[in-house]
Amino acid sequence: MKRFVSLASVVLLAALLLASFASAQEIRDVGPNGYVLVPASSIAHPGDAGVRAHTNIQIYQPYLRPDASQPPPGAETPASLACVYKLVPQVSGCPIHGTTQNSSGGWGAVAIVDAFDNPNAEEDLATFSTQFGLPACTKANGCFSQVYADGSQPPNDPGGWSLEIALDIEMAHAFAPNAKIILVESKDNEDFNLYHAEDVAAQLVQQAGGGTITNSWSGPEDAGEAANDVHFQARGIVYFASTGDRGSPAEYPAASPFIVAAGGTTVIRSGGNFTGESGWAGSGGGPSSFEPRPAYQDVIKSIVGNSRGIPDFSADANPATGPAMYDADGNFGWLQIGGTSVSSPLLAGVVNADRYRARSTSQELTGVYRYAKLHYRQLWRDETAGNNGFSCLPGWDFVTGIGSPVSPLGK
Repeated sequence: MKRFVSLASVVLLAALLLASFASAQEIRDVGPNGYVLVPASSIAHPGDAGVRAHTNIQIYQPYLRPDASQPPPGAETPASLACVYKLVPQVSGCPIHGTTQNSSGGWGAVAIVDAFDNPNAEEDLATFSTQFGLPACTKANGCFSQVYADGSQPPNDPGGWSLEIALDIEMAHAFAPNAKIILVESKDNEDFNLYHAEDVAAQLVQQAGGGTITNSWSGPEDAGEAANDVHFQARGIVYFASTGDRGSPAEYPAASPFIVAAGGTTVIRSGGNFTGESGWAGSGGGPSSFEPRPAYQDVIKSIVGNSRGIPDFSADANPATGPAMYDADGNFGWLQIGGTSVSSPLLAGVVNADRYRARSTSQELTGVYRYAKLHYRQLWRDETAGNNGFSCLPGWDFVTGIGSPVSPLGK
């Protein structure tokens, strides 16, 4: 009985706290220390396939909510994750509060395509950069630009797509601090308008000399999706997309063979020290229902069969082990965040910061799969525990793909 009362109290407390978040529509993963909030923008609805997209955000909320004016004490930082993925000289255990060296590098641009508008995007990025010792990235110094795909400012979606925008620009800048950050805002989350924004972003990245584009949005696969693959094939650009936060099956556009499908992991710590990663249960993955296996996945045809296999590779996405981010819009302040909305811009930044500059996603993934076959243990961390409907296995699987990179060349 005592255990039952305790659980009931936890659920009641979570429900009361949910009421304080106007945009949050679901509570998930209620546990002894906290729970997960899913904003309305991240909830899929019947009829979405081929019509509109949703974000892939999950907010970790401890019951004893920390001061929102400071990063949550248990949230990963740009430096701790750079250590986890061996992008910087190693600090034993990669402690959250004892690792200070950030990732470096970056060239051209990282473009972020999102829907609606965040009127505080530049200020959010400035607060995040100052907190974690990242270079200033502003409109004034030419690092940051905010573009309205249709030429006029879209409406605001505080706490939903606005939160997504802040997350994406912060993660991209954290892992490719020398690249320009180009935010392209679609007027809404209709697929047609997002694809138009994608084309605008491609033109801007090409003008910047090339780079990467990240898309933290997705929707269910549909039979006509292959016709939209044309929006992800601009020369000189490597495209990324979140695989989704609902486990199997994966979603589009990550299912496109012209996109790096970014899955999710759980960062494991013991006594504050990093000990490894496992596959995150929410990581979208599985064989595509409509896209055929691309040539670069011939090396795993015994697993994926004739279908495009998703994801390609992964990074931290579990909200309970996620990074800190800042969003003033919607009065959030500092948050601990998760979802594959984290892994897509994070990995887009990692790939952008590498010395190798691929001319396309296909060229990038051809190299990734080839080097993974030749130098797997040196370049990748293999998550062998975890389940999203499929199980993590040695080597490539439908939860984390190849795994997570453990050096700049791992991608």
